[in-house]
Amino acid sequence: MDDLDAWLAEAYPTAYRTACLVLRSSADAEDAVQDAFLRVWRFRDAIPAGDGRRAWLYRVVVNACLSRLRGERVWRQRLADDALASLPGQADPQHDAEDAALGECLTSALDRLPEHLRVPVVLRYFSGLAEREIAVAIQRRPGTVKSRLSEARRRLADDPALAAWVSVEVAR
Repeated sequence: MDDLDAWLAEAYPTAYRTACLVLRSSADAEDAVQDAFLRVWRFRDAIPAGDGRRAWLYRVVVNACLSRLRGERVWRQRLADDALASLPGQADPQHDAEDAALGECLTSALDRLPEHLRVPVVLRYFSGLAEREIAVAIQRRPGTVKSRLSEARRRLADDPALAAWVSVEVAR
């Protein structure tokens, strides 16, 4: 039991960040992660050993997030996004300002992605899951994950707001 407590405590920040990016609301993310961790606790005997453990946890977190999204479609109409603003920043104010502006731009670009593309992107690039772990988490085949990530990257690369950031970085 202590091992489970330690594992969940260690996994909480990444699970919360993942939920923030999927749900785009820090309050909803907190609720979803709490729901997910309660499910993990309830079904602790089903936790796979070894490498499958992390992917299993993210499957539970993503399912909790998707349940919230299905239950409350009003979230799509929210204009203010406080999810990324509540994540810890850097020590340098200039760097923080640039990160905040880029974060807003990236959040907007992610918001424009359909849910079936946004979730794999969040799991891959913000939570650090491998494609096989994402496949377990979203209950799809690895080939499907690969194609969804490819399509999401293509759409993000074509996003005009993000293109402006690329040209700023190239000029530096």
